[in-house]
Amino acid sequence: MSQVEESIEVGVPVHTAYDQWTQFETFPAFMSGVERIEQRTDTLTHWVTSVNGVRREFDAEITEQIPDERVAWTTVSGEARQAGVVTFHRLDDSRTKVMLQMEFQPEGVAETVGDKLGLVKRQTKGDLARFKEFIEERGLETGGWRGVVL
Repeated sequence: MSQVEESIEVGVPVHTAYDQWTQFETFPAFMSGVERIEQRTDTLTHWVTSVNGVRREFDAEITEQIPDERVAWTTVSGEARQAGVVTFHRLDDSRTKVMLQMEFQPEGVAETVGDKLGLVKRQTKGDLARFKEFIEERGLETGGWRGVVL
């Protein structure tokens, strides 16, 4: 398994950053390679991705969700094996640190080489930068889910 950790400070309150992150169907607006996400239940999402010509479909289950603190997931079916957590840290009334930690299993030679070259880390860093731009330009979340999953 490979791991990646990245974080970014965003210029919005912690509840705004968290609420936007719970809007999984908006991820294609800021995550490169994510074509579509369908929220099937409160805890199940279906992902369609295409990275460097490799298309994957998989289901991910939310395993833990605590408002304004964290969202954790793991894949439960499909072509990708990964698990991770995003945590939200209040810096002050108008700034939040968003931290992403993820474990994933590269599949095949191309993904293994890409991982070794740091492509996943760069993509993750870029996705967080685009999330920052997305939420700061809006200033408000597009929605939010405040339920708890333990």
